Amino acid sequence: MTPAGFLLEAHALHKAYGSTPALDGADFSLRPGEVVAVMGPSGSGKSTLLHCLAGIVGPDSGTIRYGGRDLTAMSDADRSALRRADFGFVFQFGQLVPELTCVENVALPLRLTGVRRKEAEARSREWLERLEVAEVAGKRPGEVSGGQGQRVAVARALAPRPRVLFADEPTGALDSLNGERVMTLLTAAARDTDAAVVLVTHESRVAAYSDREVVVRDGVAREVAAAV
Repeated sequence: MTPAGFLLEAHALHKAYGSTPALDGADFSLRPGEVVAVMGPSGSGKSTLLHCLAGIVGPDSGTIRYGGRDLTAMSDADRSALRRADFGFVFQFGQLVPELTCVENVALPLRLTGVRRKEAEARSREWLERLEVAEVAGKRPGEVSGGQGQRVAVARALAPRPRVLFADEPTGALDSLNGERVMTLLTAAARDTDAAVVLVTHESRVAAYSDREVVVRDGVAREVAAAV
């Protein structure tokens, strides 16, 4: 664990793409089991912050510590192994594998960690039921609605029981009703499994599901003061 009880902590992150700065000294912290919403307008750097925290891209400078380990000092192979073992991901458009059925999609990260097919698919069906989409188990992503597909993506992310779930605009492609249902199920399932959540969004109604909010503007992250 990092100092002060943080599971994940970043300090003074800088990241530029060519001459364009994406992060300009951003700080961030996440406690075990906590849901933190990262908000900001398009182009503010919030998705870049998520990608750095998850070890998908490396910052140009600054430090990131997860569970007492320095992510910025890890090899690419070690970061990849960490993402498979400890991190889960939900993206705006789900990114399900179109050739696989929904239950096979959910089982995929379990299979990649060595779980046998029968057990992986049994656990996946349990997660599909938990996310209220058990009826789509045998269907392919192109045969289900957007709301159903996103719940399948949430099931896939949580099935390996990650310690941190990274959700990048998870309701951005959904209408408000489906978005609310996805967020209700996502946060409830994460809390039940003690997973911490980094939730990137530009919508206040989605951020309302978090324990606290961090706003990113011009590459700098600032925590939103709680209402009195």
